[in-house]
Amino acid sequence: MPRLNCNFKIFKFYNMKRLLLILTLLMGYILPGQAQMMKFKLNGIEDTTVFLVRYEGSSMYYADTAQIKNGAFSFDGSKQEPGMYTFSIKGARYFDFIFNNEEVHIEAGTSNLSETMNIKKSEENKVFYDYQDFFSEKRKQANILNEQLKGLAEDNEAGKKAIADQQAAITKEVVDYQKSIVENHQDLLVSKIIKMAMDIEIPEAPKDEEGNPIDPTFTYYYELNHFFDNVDFTDDRLARVPLIQSKIEYFFSKKHMVQNPDTIVKYMAPYINQVDPSSTMYKLLVFRTTLHFQRSKVMGMDKGYHHMILNYWCPKNEKGEHLAYWYPADKMEEACENAAKKAVTDLGSVAPNIILRDTTDVTWKALHDVNAEYTILYFWDPECGHCKKETPKLAKLYNEKMQARNVEVFAVGKATGDDFEKWKAFIEKHDMNFINVGMSQNLYDSVTANPYAFIPRYTTVESLNYQDTYDIYSTPQVFVLDKDKKIVAKQLSIAQLEMFLDQNQGKADAEKLFDVEEEKKRIEEQQKKAEEAQH
Repeated sequence: MPRLNCNFKIFKFYNMKRLLLILTLLMGYILPGQAQMMKFKLNGIEDTTVFLVRYEGSSMYYADTAQIKNGAFSFDGSKQEPGMYTFSIKGARYFDFIFNNEEVHIEAGTSNLSETMNIKKSEENKVFYDYQDFFSEKRKQANILNEQLKGLAEDNEAGKKAIADQQAAITKEVVDYQKSIVENHQDLLVSKIIKMAMDIEIPEAPKDEEGNPIDPTFTYYYELNHFFDNVDFTDDRLARVPLIQSKIEYFFSKKHMVQNPDTIVKYMAPYINQVDPSSTMYKLLVFRTTLHFQRSKVMGMDKGYHHMILNYWCPKNEKGEHLAYWYPADKMEEACENAAKKAVTDLGSVAPNIILRDTTDVTWKALHDVNAEYTILYFWDPECGHCKKETPKLAKLYNEKMQARNVEVFAVGKATGDDFEKWKAFIEKHDMNFINVGMSQNLYDSVTANPYAFIPRYTTVESLNYQDTYDIYSTPQVFVLDKDKKIVAKQLSIAQLEMFLDQNQGKADAEKLFDVEEEKKRIEEQQKKAEEAQH
């Protein structure tokens, strides 16, 4: 704000009434900035630098700096967005506080913050810390009851009931207190924060004439569909409160929801679609959901990742800018192209056809021509160390078990250059009695010289570039296709492949050729060694 240079000689020409009017206008100009100051005093703290820290969900970012003088410091709130804040001194984080475009004035000691906290100014924080104190006291009472419950004899039903009644009474007190804040402080941000923390009330399931629930899943699906009833996603202030991130992440976690990409997208999409794409809330919802898919170790969750990128990151607004405003613009196109390419092999997608020559280097074989209940699409390299261990296992599984159960293998091997003879020798040595195709040097040179002699008469560009089509940059890779050539599983070990086929063909109890647990242990040991080698 520019400094005001008041030359009082000017005012001598004005009467007192005019002077009062001008002073009132000047005060009206100055006061809004002053009313948004964040002022603090920490008794017993040395003079040093303090950092104001803002929240985005539970992530923290530096927002401003100040110098502590005799324990006092302040920040200009007019530069900040409403939400939850804290501050950091020499790496130590102190108490959280709410800023909602009002003056904040708080004093406290450097130890026993809860006991020394004095909210001198800020209705938001007075309500917030009163609630914190109340909740803390009720939690202590609940902990005492829990300890008493542990000490009761197993058959002391009366004692258990008495404690359960007291616990219920405490819960009711907390809920009533929360409701009173929400009802009596509707103009405050803290009321929305408290409401967000409240569990939804689930009605009793509808029952038939005999008193039995009509739908046994009623409670589960009601809670799933109404989980966020107490959250106003259109209020961007709530995106700057840590609680909302933990609530979002719990919603689609394995503790709460089936880890299926289609299910998670189904339940998250309505909330994402209702918020402004330029808002912090949009970023929080989209980024956290995308990150959940990206970090998941559950097979097929990459489908959700690709969906999020293509539908909530890549689309452009009216200015021609990608919706993912937080992501570097110069890297966005590459991310979108990469997601679109990899989405081709998502679970549920029809596997792109591959048409290549077999070991004769004359006869063409097409993946989509395979007639089987399940087709194992297998990519391998005769010179790959891991392939040399896994490929003979696949041959054993096929020869001794799966061939008789209408399961076919379509193996695509690296056969260019010197690898062609090695490829054929490996196939013969390990009795790979299934379909084997590859790109020989002869085929590569012929197609390069005259592609129109082969495309589309015999093959396709996607087939010849199968590594790029299927994103095969390490081997071996396994895809399981159903009778319609839709991808139903991928990235399985041979032991996992055996278990998957047994379960899906109604033979879960069939004797296993390979031990999943032993293989899992072996893979974990390999990963551990690889990580140690990197360090």
